[in-house]
Amino acid sequence: MPFLLAAGVLLLGAALLANPATATREASLLAEAAAVHARVLTIDSHIDIPPNFGTAAYDILQAKPPRQKLDLPGMERGGLDAAFFVVYVPQRERNPSEYARAVSDAFVKVAAIRRMTDLQYPDRISLALSAHDVHQIRSEGKRVALMGIENGFALGRDVGLLDTYFAFGVRYLGLLHNGHNDIGDSAVPSRRRSEASAEHGGLSDFGRKVIARANALGIMVDISHAAMTTALDAISVSRAPVIASHSAIRGVHNHPRNLSDEALLALRRNGGVVSVVAFDSYLRPVPEEKQTALAALRAEFDLKDAEDWARMSEAERDTYMARRVELNRKWPRASVSDLVDHIDYAVGLIGIEHVGITSDFNGGGGIAGWNDTSEAMNVTIELMRRGYREDEIAKLWGGNLLRVMERAEALAERE
Repeated sequence: MPFLLAAGVLLLGAALLANPATATREASLLAEAAAVHARVLTIDSHIDIPPNFGTAAYDILQAKPPRQKLDLPGMERGGLDAAFFVVYVPQRERNPSEYARAVSDAFVKVAAIRRMTDLQYPDRISLALSAHDVHQIRSEGKRVALMGIENGFALGRDVGLLDTYFAFGVRYLGLLHNGHNDIGDSAVPSRRRSEASAEHGGLSDFGRKVIARANALGIMVDISHAAMTTALDAISVSRAPVIASHSAIRGVHNHPRNLSDEALLALRRNGGVVSVVAFDSYLRPVPEEKQTALAALRAEFDLKDAEDWARMSEAERDTYMARRVELNRKWPRASVSDLVDHIDYAVGLIGIEHVGITSDFNGGGGIAGWNDTSEAMNVTIELMRRGYREDEIAKLWGGNLLRVMERAEALAERE
């Protein structure tokens, strides 16, 4: 089914039954949205991959929903041109053996991405190493893979590892995840380690060295998951514009992972971009009954954080996700409309040039209407429903992010 029909057939059918005039307007909107979505360059700035990515257990041509939300046919059906495939490592204890483990885990994922683009499916997807590459690969009719790291713990204590990651294709570095690390303080301290709300008071001296080296290489600095003190320090220290690869807006929903107005305004002054994320609990309050049910489910599977998810078997993960689907049926998740509410707020505060779009698929992201890569056009439909023009949609879906990438590259070339 063409992605226009896949995205809009149910909505159009309901409109037909309700009112012929409404149906005509809806059909016109869907047709126009399909045309706009096909013309603009669409980039999802953050999609996680698991350790088994690129193996028979997770072949990008044969993803297994509901847990695996990224697949190549889905990108093609949904009109999603490009995505940052994210090399995520969980925060663990900071000691030599765990540093070594984090580096090893990161390179397993780096290798999987390169295997996908270089060996498995080079005729359908290629790795972009620059903003220019993104346009070139798209012009060849292929999907575009880019590579980012989530959690600077993947560096251990070695700033020089950034050079190696860059050589393999990494183009942004997420400074933190849940739990403080050597770079700075996290927005969500580790419950497992009973961490205080702050350790460094923002960015550490090591973190400043990391950002300086990232700037020199042309690696974008990503402040998602950083405490506001850390985020503001990073924005101040970075000579290149920074990104928040997957964050929502605290002015709409007061969640510790969301960016405050102060951080957003600093991001604007820096020339950066916040990619608003399709993550249920970041977009709106979760009903108390659902929170209770989710807590009970996590306790049943002994899930405290990402470390516990990593030790689960494939069968356990499938069972857990199937149970999550049942809870989502009982208590529906946030919708694409909620996502665009956050986009509207950010655009109103800091301007259209500083806002982007992302899913955080395979990392907890997924909402009603945009639950996998095949449904990307639903975001464009809602943007058009709100009155956004094609040139504005192009900025939100990828133009702004590529501008930051180009600025980071230009700074590195002058070094």
